[in-house]
Amino acid sequence: MVGHDWGGLVAWTMAALHPRVVRRLVVVSMAHPRLLRGGLRDAAQRRALRHVLGFQVPRLPERRLTRTDDDPVAEFLRNWAGPAWTQTADFAEAVERYRSAARIPQAAYGSMEYFRWAGRSQLRPDGLRYARRMAAPVTAPTLQLHGGADPLVLPRTARGSGRYVAGAYEWRELPGIGHFPPEEAAAELGAAIADMAR
Repeated sequence: MVGHDWGGLVAWTMAALHPRVVRRLVVVSMAHPRLLRGGLRDAAQRRALRHVLGFQVPRLPERRLTRTDDDPVAEFLRNWAGPAWTQTADFAEAVERYRSAARIPQAAYGSMEYFRWAGRSQLRPDGLRYARRMAAPVTAPTLQLHGGADPLVLPRTARGSGRYVAGAYEWRELPGIGHFPPEEAAAELGAAIADMAR
């Protein structure tokens, strides 16, 4: 099971709650859910995730994300990426690809719902129940890859996720890489995943 960002949250969840389904786990750019929740006590991590508050408003974030006279997709990618990647042709291609995806009917709404649940569930029974259940240890061998320059899920928030892993665990920080290792360090990420699959 390999997951990046929200997919990483799903991967942590699958490995903890359905251990027989996950033989090996690779998590990219996401802290263990309990560490992420605890990281909200850190002022720097709260600032890094402040956009989540703006995403709680109904329909307005979706309208902004899909507007043609503004470019929030490029802004998000630029703000959350490592500086070297933003200067490449690959970055421009990624912006166009993600911009097109955001404009698929209901795609922007679906992407905002992740943020809404994460924000609103902090004090609701479903969120508290989820946080309790995520204390279950991950038994699968786990590789956690994280950009050293990730400004969204800070490395210091994600580091230490291994305390929730009972199996073999490796933390690997990618220097100069931001929140998008699949795009910023595709070859290195691919090699790490291939090694883990062996």
